[in-house]
Amino acid sequence: MHPSIQKYQQQFIELAVTYDALRFGEFTLKSGRISPYFFNAGQFQTGKALAQLGYCYAAALIESGVEFDMLFGPAYKGIPLVSSISIALAEHFGRDVPWCFNRKEAKDHGEGGLLVGAPLQGKVVIVDDVITAGTAIGEVMQLFTAYPQASVSAVLIGLDRQERGQGNLSAAQEVSQRFSVPVLRVLGLHELVTYLQQQSDQTQTLAAILRYREQYACD
Repeated sequence: MHPSIQKYQQQFIELAVTYDALRFGEFTLKSGRISPYFFNAGQFQTGKALAQLGYCYAAALIESGVEFDMLFGPAYKGIPLVSSISIALAEHFGRDVPWCFNRKEAKDHGEGGLLVGAPLQGKVVIVDDVITAGTAIGEVMQLFTAYPQASVSAVLIGLDRQERGQGNLSAAQEVSQRFSVPVLRVLGLHELVTYLQQQSDQTQTLAAILRYREQYACD
C-alpha cells in the first residue's frame, strides 16, 4: 500500500503533462526497455513553467525534513533547476538560501574557477532532473572532494523511475548506497500510479504502467 499523493506531486505531474515533459506511449530507453512513459525536464522552457517546477522541488525538499544550508545544480540541466528552487524556497517557504553551479570547464580569466555563485560550504543539497546511471552525480561527488568545508546532505531529483538497473537496486538506490546520502524525489513511479488510478480517462495508460512496474520495479 503506497501513501496517497501529495498536492505538490499532483501539481508536478499536471505541469509536466502540460509542457510535454511527461509523455505516455511507447518509448525505447537507453537500456533497451520499452517504457510506457518518458520524462524530459528540458521541456520546461518558460518562466512560468520554471517557477511552478521550482515550487514542486522546494515543497518536496521542505517536506523531507533534510537539513541544508545551500543548493548545488550540476551543469547544465541543474542550472535552471537550482535557481528556480532557490527562488521558490525564498518566496513560498521563507528560506533564503545561497546556491551555485559548476562549469563544464574551468574558466581561466575574469573571476576564474569552476564554480559560479555562492561559495560551496555547509550542508549542500544537489538538485537534478533524474538519475539514470549515477555517472553525473559521481562526477559532482568527485568535485566536492576539493571543498572540504562542504558536505552533501541529500540529492533531490524530479522523477525517480524506481526500476531495477543491472542488479536489484534502482539508479537512485545505487547512488544512495554508494555515497551514503539520501536521494529525495519530487515524484516516483508509485506516486505516478496513484495519480493515474484517480483519473478515469487514463485506464489504458495505467494498465501499461502497472505491467511495466510489475516487470521492472525494485521497491
